[in-house]
Amino acid sequence: MENPRPIEPKEAGKKKKLEVDEGPRRVMCMVLSIDTSNFCYRVLSICERTLPEEAKACCNFCTFRTGLDPGSKRLFRLLLKVTTFTEILEVICFDRSARVLFGRSADEFLDFLKLNPNAAVTADEILERDSFEMTLSKPKMGNARHFRAVLVKPMRSCFGSVMDTLRQLHRVRLSSSQVLCLCEIQFPCV
Repeated sequence: MENPRPIEPKEAGKKKKLEVDEGPRRVMCMVLSIDTSNFCYRVLSICERTLPEEAKACCNFCTFRTGLDPGSKRLFRLLLKVTTFTEILEVICFDRSARVLFGRSADEFLDFLKLNPNAAVTADEILERDSFEMTLSKPKMGNARHFRAVLVKPMRSCFGSVMDTLRQLHRVRLSSSQVLCLCEIQFPCV
């Protein structure tokens, strides 16, 4: 006769499953794409309350505390599609983890984007197929549906941030176009 398996109470099994599901998990993943349509949002400079895009920066609490108009700044909110060994996930990276990828603030990236309109698409191409170790947590809000990237570490030791790579690409394009212009001036085509 076979040894019977011990029967565990149903509640104990549910408790174990909840504990495992609710904690953050570390994954090795590769970036498939970035949603470049909406990668940042405006906040107040002092208290970081979210502002609508067209609204004037105004906060009674900040003005009372400092006596000045707080002004606004931008923070990253990147939506990434990543793949692990077993699944494809949509992950959202807020400012702290997105700065690891970009190497600069969202305001600096927007300034660069004004001068180079294709920089957002190029940033997507730079990060595609790059590997990272991410610590992901489930959203705390009931209506949120994407995992949050709490911590992002590049897997390559020679990882260069998006902004550094964009600046290098921009310098190369400028220097090669300057050389091309100089050659055309010195040796005009017949």
